[in-house]
Amino acid sequence: MTAESTREPIVLTGSRVVLSVPGAADIDRVTELCAEPAIARWTTVPSPYVRENAETFVLDIVPAAWTSGASRTWAIRESEDGELIGMIGLDGIRDGEAEIGFWLAPEARGRGLMTAAVALAIDHAFAPEPSGLGLERLVWRAFVGNAASASVARRAGFRFEGTRRAGGVQRGARLDDWQAALLPSDPREQAGDWPDATYVQADA
Repeated sequence: MTAESTREPIVLTGSRVVLSVPGAADIDRVTELCAEPAIARWTTVPSPYVRENAETFVLDIVPAAWTSGASRTWAIRESEDGELIGMIGLDGIRDGEAEIGFWLAPEARGRGLMTAAVALAIDHAFAPEPSGLGLERLVWRAFVGNAASASVARRAGFRFEGTRRAGGVQRGARLDDWQAALLPSDPREQAGDWPDATYVQADA
């Protein structure tokens, strides 16, 4: 990854969602959504989540990570000037690999919007520099039981790699997590090698 490719935030636009860097106007919305029990349950956000947490995330953590090249984080919107409905990021960008993470507002679930957002992020991850990151491997992880997240990853083509015992950390506690990965050469279609425990009926 070149130094130039890490400095300027990029907007990713698809037919259903737009991914843009969150700004000060999104702080209240981030505060509201990250206090939602289901988001707190399956992510590593602070709990309880207060406005100061959102300010630090949006104004300090996100821009610093873009500048350093450590990660790329976007707000998910249904239009360029639409309300923030979720968040998606490519974290731990190093040696041709990154980890994808995402969450979505309760009212936006079940419409395939996260599937669309993940597809955009994958396209960017694997696209050659300077327009993309030119990654060779993309990793997805979720705490065991987060079948909704697994559903999105599976539809995107991620191949299940197993359960890591005490592999994740959530607010100081070690928990088992699932891991899957996607390579540029993998078909971008639903993978069939996932265990039954990772399935849910509703689309995320």
